[in-house]
Amino acid sequence: MKLCIAEKPSVARDIAEVLGAKTKMNGYFEGNGYWVSWTVGHLCGLKEPQEYTEKWKFWNLETLPMIPAKFGIKVIPSTQKQYDILEKLIQQCDEVINCGDAGQEGELIQRWVLAKAKSTKPLKRLWISSLTEEAIKEGFANLHDGSKYDNLYAAGSSRAIGDWLLGMNATRLFTIKFGQKGQVFSIGRVQTPTLAMVVARQLEIDAFSSSKYWEIRTLYRDVYFSCTRGKIETVEKGNELLASITNHALHIVNYEQKEGKEIPPSLFDLTSLQVECNKRFGFSAEETLNMVQKLYEQKLVTYPRVDTTYLSDDIYPKIPDILSKLQYYKRFVDPLLGAPIKKSKKVFDNTKVTDHHAIIPTGVVPSGITPDENKVYDAITRRFIAVFYPDCKVSNTVVEAEANSTGFRAAGRQVLEPGWRALYADYGANKSKEEGEEEQLMPIFAIGESGEHQPELQEKSTKPPKYYNEGSLLRAMETAGKNVDDDDLRDLMKENGIGRPSTRANIIETLNKRGYIKKDKKRIMATPTGIHLISLIQHDLLKSPELTGQWEKKLRDIEKGQYEVETFKKELIEMVAQLCHEVKHQYAKPQPMTCPKCGSGELLTGKSAWGCSRWKEGCKFTIPFEFEGFKLSEADLRNMLTYGKSRYRYPFKDKKGTINKAYVTLTDKLKLSILKETTEKVGQ
Repeated sequence: MKLCIAEKPSVARDIAEVLGAKTKMNGYFEGNGYWVSWTVGHLCGLKEPQEYTEKWKFWNLETLPMIPAKFGIKVIPSTQKQYDILEKLIQQCDEVINCGDAGQEGELIQRWVLAKAKSTKPLKRLWISSLTEEAIKEGFANLHDGSKYDNLYAAGSSRAIGDWLLGMNATRLFTIKFGQKGQVFSIGRVQTPTLAMVVARQLEIDAFSSSKYWEIRTLYRDVYFSCTRGKIETVEKGNELLASITNHALHIVNYEQKEGKEIPPSLFDLTSLQVECNKRFGFSAEETLNMVQKLYEQKLVTYPRVDTTYLSDDIYPKIPDILSKLQYYKRFVDPLLGAPIKKSKKVFDNTKVTDHHAIIPTGVVPSGITPDENKVYDAITRRFIAVFYPDCKVSNTVVEAEANSTGFRAAGRQVLEPGWRALYADYGANKSKEEGEEEQLMPIFAIGESGEHQPELQEKSTKPPKYYNEGSLLRAMETAGKNVDDDDLRDLMKENGIGRPSTRANIIETLNKRGYIKKDKKRIMATPTGIHLISLIQHDLLKSPELTGQWEKKLRDIEKGQYEVETFKKELIEMVAQLCHEVKHQYAKPQPMTCPKCGSGELLTGKSAWGCSRWKEGCKFTIPFEFEGFKLSEADLRNMLTYGKSRYRYPFKDKKGTINKAYVTLTDKLKLSILKETTEKVGQ
């Protein structure tokens, strides 16, 4: 008998149907020479510290770092029943066919089960990019030797060991050293640098002080021209310049109109799909991942947990057939099927495809999916069709003008031939405000023409950096914090990104659940707890997206067979040992804060406020994390207890809408108040 192990019961059912294993047994299907069983997520995992030695059961600085001589695998108690079924089948079968999720995590899940069961049976690998009957049949006709994916398993195992070493040691280290009663500081290889990016942005925003400036623009022939002098520092200078041009005609001194083109956007990888769905529909990264996973399991789209936007050359012959099956998009597909499908290097490139290609529809007609799932499917399908459409041809226009020697400039464009943009003509209602307004349409101007115009002085204010939203945070994780707009350059940086496409959404959710970040509509904000945690961490390797990205690159090189697992583990152990030494001996644990009301309790960090440890004895003193729009840090609280004021002044708006800076103070009656002052910083 051949034992096929899928990643979940629904996939096992699909595979069993194709193989003819139609008899339902306890925990597997049987028939036609096959057993088809499944895992249910992780059946096995790495052992907990206390399972290696009794001394690691207790959280103690003296036992750190915890470095197991050899990492062990255990069965997760809640999945013991299914593991026992698989172990029995593994012992009795003649061959194992790994039908797990075709990715690093899927490989790890299966191999840990086989390792725990001490399997010595021959191993084959089913590697498919969709769950259609055709794909499953083709996959079984071309099974790979399991050893082909040994490096993939090595990378997955190294990642898990790395997360264990850093997570277990750093979490205990910082919790013991800095945590107050009952408080746990969770440190993670990916979550901590991600939090550091959010905190850095939050601190920039909190410290930002808006300033006014003025700009002049003028209206001529229904086109707005901007003054080339840019920002004007004072209203007096602005009015002076406005007066100098008001009674003078505007002269057109240059007019350029060039035809250009916009190539179709790339196909989706998981991150770009999550970014698009967050921007257009407001879906969180996790919601998009869950929905596209369901679409995959319903055979509607190909494997979604990918980080490439390209297709391999062997997909090209299948394109016309897939397009022809997209019956709901007939009006877009018919123009393509009348001629040979174009084969562009922007779409088909074997060098850019490793395990899987970009996410595309399979051609199976959707049925019974939710409206939100349909939005995700529609986004994938339109993008797939669009890449085979012609470029969008545009006319880019730049006009330069003068009024009494003061320069003005206007720019705009017109769509001459929509090309691929025809697929998005009905997307206007879903357009995100963050995409900005369309450039103004331009009439034809003649050099030398002149006429009356309507100049105006506009008062504006400098704006703080934008908060991260899920889309921009995913992009920042993908590029290790580098701001990259160019698709090709971003593609090159993916190997140095932090996290994997399949795990980034979960990282964001984990930070949210642990109270380190919070979501305010689309905005992602750091909480006082998150800010405090990052302030405690001085070790760059824990919070630098760039350094973490370099670590991620080594894991990818292990996957390619270009980096040694033992070298990676040795570097990890050295890093963790050094971290433990530094934190133990160089960081001083902050002194407890005494409650100013009762004088004997300690101030502890709660979910939304600091409060007295003697609350059960009747002391109800609390200080909220936020007051009148101010976000207070622990440093502010300590300063208030010592000096009566927050450590820094913060910007706020008074009743007239004027922006001021002020301290938050703790009054003699132990109430918070606002105090305007000129001193920038007090205390230590």
